[in-house]
Amino acid sequence: MSRLLHISASPRGTESISTAIAETFVEEYVATHPTHTVDRFDLWDGTLPEFGPAAARAKMTVFGGGTPEGEEAEAWAAAVRTFERFDSYDRYLFSVPMWNASVPYKLKQFIDVVSQPAMIFDVHPETGYRPLLTGKRAAVVYTSAVWGPGLGPEFGSDFQSTFFNDWLRWTGIGDVQEIRHHPTLTGSYDTERKQADEDARRIARTF
Repeated sequence: MSRLLHISASPRGTESISTAIAETFVEEYVATHPTHTVDRFDLWDGTLPEFGPAAARAKMTVFGGGTPEGEEAEAWAAAVRTFERFDSYDRYLFSVPMWNASVPYKLKQFIDVVSQPAMIFDVHPETGYRPLLTGKRAAVVYTSAVWGPGLGPEFGSDFQSTFFNDWLRWTGIGDVQEIRHHPTLTGSYDTERKQADEDARRIARTF
């Protein structure tokens, strides 16, 4: 039995387009996978730990083969708990709105918290990084209001999907499917939204 975790990067609640499309995915997924578990992680719900000075020192202590102590140990334990929550699922659904050509900072915070040695990756001085999250799948809802495929640089750039898809591959999650909604300022919102919802349902059925 598979476990799906929907990780929402938007703070807009019921007004979020990316979250709404993701919920369409979840609705179809539940209908077609009735024995599977589905949970949600709202990155803005206050449970995502900071990764500040103590956590950074702890990470370097672990890199050096040591054991964090005191404040560092507490910060490291919070990062480990977040990773373990994430790692306990084999299917992921991310809803990711475009912010300033990239991703919301809370999603980057999540990445910085869980991307730790012996959890997400190992590294070797001669062969480089070795991803550890193999055998998992991800679907990503990408939305934007101004930027869109085929538009010139005056409408922005896509560092949203290029960055996030690269991170997923780096972790070892190579099976990634995209659901996109980019109506742009002059496009048809209704047409683009209908297509995004159809794509979400189609991918969810066999996910």
